Amino acid sequence: MSEATMNQQLQKELQHSKLSKGKIIKRTFFILLGAILMALGIEVFLVPNNIMDGGIVGISIILYNLTGIKLGVFIFLLNIPFFFLGYKQIGKTFAISTVFGIAVLSVATIYLHHVAAFTHDMLLATVFGGIVLGAGVGLVIRYGGALDGSEILAILLNKQLPFSVGEFIMFFNVFIFAWGGFVLGWDRAMYSVLAYMIAFKTIDIVIDGLDESKSAWIISEKHQEIGEAILARLGRGVTYLKGEGGYTGEDKKVVFCIVTRLEEAKLKSIVEELDPAAFLAVADINEVRGGRFKKKDIH
Repeated sequence: MSEATMNQQLQKELQHSKLSKGKIIKRTFFILLGAILMALGIEVFLVPNNIMDGGIVGISIILYNLTGIKLGVFIFLLNIPFFFLGYKQIGKTFAISTVFGIAVLSVATIYLHHVAAFTHDMLLATVFGGIVLGAGVGLVIRYGGALDGSEILAILLNKQLPFSVGEFIMFFNVFIFAWGGFVLGWDRAMYSVLAYMIAFKTIDIVIDGLDESKSAWIISEKHQEIGEAILARLGRGVTYLKGEGGYTGEDKKVVFCIVTRLEEAKLKSIVEELDPAAFLAVADINEVRGGRFKKKDIH
């Protein structure tokens, strides 16, 4: 999970207001679904092929291989300290959602342990295990919980140590995969890193969605024409902002708009067509809410 995603989750919890009954049911359903998907990824793809995940689940897989005790037992017990940390530092709803998700994950891994592996092809198990696991984790995070205590610890230590959330998780997982290399073999450790990277990307896709949004900032003498063309040809609203050149001190007009990644190329062609000398900056956006972002009909 990216640092921005986890910080975003923390901010949501800090700004939390009482959930309606419908939202509680929706949240419960998707956390349940996400935990079951993660269990499927672990038990029918990764564990039968001695492939690990990162975080507390990765430690649990190693301990399962060393002791033979059921994987779900380790997942639940090792996460207990983080339930209390999450409750005290992030919020009651987040903690309850996390306890529920990890409890479902633990029970589901125990239940699915005797289900036959979907494949013993290492590459297929790595790719599809990472995708299914990442989809499950992404759903749980999107609906207000977590399935691994290392994520909670990373958020909290970020306030105390000179490391970002992402850096802490990276260091933590390097240790786990190195340990796994000694226990399961170095080829399995390398497959585990690949599965983790695939899961990491899948989490971001599930949280942010496939229809990724982008912000565009355009500075041009022909700002009015460009804004009207964006509205007419892309169906997107624009906002005109006042700016001042830092070097020249001249007044500048800035056109700001939000487009999808599929519309980015057309936006660039509009700007190039109307003012080849215009300044254009495009950046990724994780989330867009409010305003009039919905696409209008193109005339």
